[in-house]
Amino acid sequence: MKKDDNDRIFNPASATDYVPLPQLRGLQLERLKRTVMNAYHNQRQGLFKQRMAAADVKPDDIRCLEDIRRLPFSVKADLRETYPYGMFTAPQKDVVRLHASSGTTGKPIVVGYTKKDITVWSDAMIRAMSAAGLSSKDVIQVSYGYGLFTGGLGAHYGAETLGATVVPTSGGNTERQIMVMQDFGVTAICCTPSYFLHIAEKASEMGIDLRTLKLRAGVFGAEPWSEAMRHRIQGETGIKAYDIYGLSEIIGPGVAMECQEQSGLHVFEDYFYPEVIDPETMQPLPDGKEGELVLTTLAKEAIPMIRYRTRDITAIMPEQCACGRTIRRIRRIGRRSDDMMIIRGVNVYPSQIEAAILKIKGLMPHYEIVLTREGGLDNMEIRVEVTPELFDDRIRGVESLQKQIAYAVFSTVGIHAKVTFAESKSIARSEGKAKRIIDKRGI
Repeated sequence: MKKDDNDRIFNPASATDYVPLPQLRGLQLERLKRTVMNAYHNQRQGLFKQRMAAADVKPDDIRCLEDIRRLPFSVKADLRETYPYGMFTAPQKDVVRLHASSGTTGKPIVVGYTKKDITVWSDAMIRAMSAAGLSSKDVIQVSYGYGLFTGGLGAHYGAETLGATVVPTSGGNTERQIMVMQDFGVTAICCTPSYFLHIAEKASEMGIDLRTLKLRAGVFGAEPWSEAMRHRIQGETGIKAYDIYGLSEIIGPGVAMECQEQSGLHVFEDYFYPEVIDPETMQPLPDGKEGELVLTTLAKEAIPMIRYRTRDITAIMPEQCACGRTIRRIRRIGRRSDDMMIIRGVNVYPSQIEAAILKIKGLMPHYEIVLTREGGLDNMEIRVEVTPELFDDRIRGVESLQKQIAYAVFSTVGIHAKVTFAESKSIARSEGKAKRIIDKRGI
């Protein structure tokens, strides 16, 4: 089949991130039409076709980008219920790689890639890393986990295709990670922000000041993190901390990325079309209004996802970025609609607790939220690590600090919480996503 301009894969040199909007919208529409046609005719278990019929919509009805609103949503449960290959559209002989989520219950979700999908993914990652100022001159340490998780290989292929020197350390063995960082002249690291904090803490124990190394940038993702966490990382290590966003169901890391302005994440929307909806009414929201992010893949062959509800809460930023990119930005994602805690009728997110904690000097960026139920009422305890200098037997000082934290939390979320202190390094460190919530209400 002859390839046209809409099939070509872009790279930074083609300036897709800066393309005039009419050209970008035209490309998106053509790719959307082909994606809908592919899912409608080729999805193995026909779920999309069934939902299209229920909505009384056919592929030929998609004539403009606004018509995407007529298409049915997809959710994570669809992937589990059609496990393992029911959502695939490519024949098995064309699928060159499989990834799967870790999954906390039941079967994992499975995603697949054709050769072109891998190229699209690598290209998105090239553009992501370029946005953070990385280039072929960099030595990039990939400390995301390798394997079925998309993080490690996603960052690896992108950095390698960029032409950078890749150091595939994966997660774990933190002292060795620091040795490699020091000896190999690593200039950028890719990992979760919580794991990088663990690396920084371990380096300090080893007598190594990360500021003296060549490390200048961190590409952090795979878990929500706050602006306060960014300030803590940059202040303590001297690097620039960039937020990267992605999810396995769409492609992996590289769906969106901060540029050097560090003001919102640019969505590579020639590949991933963004919408924001009201999660209750499921109606589209205007730019600038906060809601649930919905993504449609525009160039995915093996398993196209149409109007996928991410559960991530954000807003599309209406103004153009100072960097000059024309592709749209979303606000950094600090919470999800499904990691929300409901405490005595109040919606509370871990990111809100983190922001309150990190306003106070002397506190470590390691904490746990413990939920219990007594007499039918929910209680929230926040266990916070403090520096060794603060953790002593000065009862009056400890009580004062506890009250200060409790007030900061109440001012932020409107909930009275019990605050307890933990000794430095007593809260378990994570080499992947940090576990913040311990819910004992159902025990």
